[in-house]
Amino acid sequence: MMFDELPVAWRLSSKDVQAGWRALWWTVGPDGELAVMLVQRRYLSRGKYPRGWIGWRAETPFDGELVIASGQEERRIPVEGIDMWPSHLALLPGSRFLLASGRTHRDAAGAWWKNAVVYSPEGRPEGAFCLGDDIPALVTDRSGGIWTAYGDEGIYGTHPESAAGLAGWNTRGVATWAPKGRLPDWPLEGCTAATEGESVWLVWYSPEGTFLTRITPSTGEVASYRSPVKVPDGFAVRGTRVVLTSRDHYQRRTTVTRAELVGDVCVSIGQERVRVPGRVVMHCGQGRDGTLFLRAGRTWVRIDA
Repeated sequence: MMFDELPVAWRLSSKDVQAGWRALWWTVGPDGELAVMLVQRRYLSRGKYPRGWIGWRAETPFDGELVIASGQEERRIPVEGIDMWPSHLALLPGSRFLLASGRTHRDAAGAWWKNAVVYSPEGRPEGAFCLGDDIPALVTDRSGGIWTAYGDEGIYGTHPESAAGLAGWNTRGVATWAPKGRLPDWPLEGCTAATEGESVWLVWYSPEGTFLTRITPSTGEVASYRSPVKVPDGFAVRGTRVVLTSRDHYQRRTTVTRAELVGDVCVSIGQERVRVPGRVVMHCGQGRDGTLFLRAGRTWVRIDA
């Protein structure tokens, strides 16, 4: 079934595009505010692959502008001298934000390279630390906790938190949570992440299947559900209702699966083939409190669970 219209959360304007801005990393805050980092085209270059916005690269350092859109309100924060190529953007309490690279490495002295930087509300660096290696999914909770799911190169690498597959962190770079054998299998690759109220959800797959893992930050409690979608790139949950998306890579289509949490599984109750306003690539979905925000080119749409 095809749908041509979904509620638009935000769109990079033609005026911004003509002014040279390109929308790169993005996130949704715990209160549903959309944040997008813009970078001027003059800083950017790209090869043939990967296609879409994730294929842009820039020589460091470079400048950006953080747009935070909530309803009809929009504010912009200049960010100067970004000295890494980020993979993730996340919002933190007190109007702070985080930029993080997905990769790290050891330096000559054996210390891990600091691949995450916390910024002040004015866009100035406040602190830097390492969040592990090979991070395909990252989300922050209402209290400012940082939650990461790792890829196979991190899991089979030498960084201890990456090797566990999933991890929780504070904004000083201290690991605060680890699975400790409470997952149904050892993760192989993270897919996406979401929050619902105080709960954090990390979606990952292993040779035994794909799982939706709910973590309660205040207690560390863990519950996992088998996913009806093999490798979802978007996920949101409201109560027992779940929505997952699986993109047609670099096409203007995605498959929306609606499901219910029943026992220890997530049971599909229907699918829709959805047409979206732009091409869909990796890092296209994030869920907050039952709403999945989906990036399609330079437009963000909403899908409710």
